[in-house]
Amino acid sequence: MSHLIAFNKPFGVLSQFTDAEGRATLADYIDLPGIYPAGRLDRDSEGLLLLTDNGALQSRLTEPAQQTAKVYLVQVEGVPDVAALRRLTSKVQLRDGPARATAAELLARKPGWLWRRTPPVRQRKSIPTSWLRLTITEGRNRQVRRMTAAIGYPTLRLVRIAIGPYQLARLQPGESRELAARLSAD
Repeated sequence: MSHLIAFNKPFGVLSQFTDAEGRATLADYIDLPGIYPAGRLDRDSEGLLLLTDNGALQSRLTEPAQQTAKVYLVQVEGVPDVAALRRLTSKVQLRDGPARATAAELLARKPGWLWRRTPPVRQRKSIPTSWLRLTITEGRNRQVRRMTAAIGYPTLRLVRIAIGPYQLARLQPGESRELAARLSAD
């Protein structure tokens, strides 16, 4: 029987099971041998991380050709206008080539269900922050952070809330749950 685990990765935790420097890893939260992350979240990012022992499913979720949608809540410095959001969905030039979001929406406010981050995000009194909902189908290293910075709105906080059909739902940081695989692993 294969496993598929949804995990709400807390801020500061590495998306791996070991670390020579003694930093927090998945092993501090998940004790199920033989499972591996299907994709990654950098140490400074939070939210949905899928883990599985099914290699075909892992490949299906992470293979760029599959164009699996990944949805993020992104707190940025400043308030992007319509033109900035349009740039995110048309083309942003990064050092490793162009990137684009398949959807970019400015939210009216921080989602009420979103937990407080520890440590809190730095705030500057003279610069407002805002929240975006971004969807991408690639998964390059720190892609969302690099895209928002490239259009002049640096990311302060990044929370992944969905990967393909899988949702973070109400998992709190550090919590996990077993899921039923909804993508064919053939």
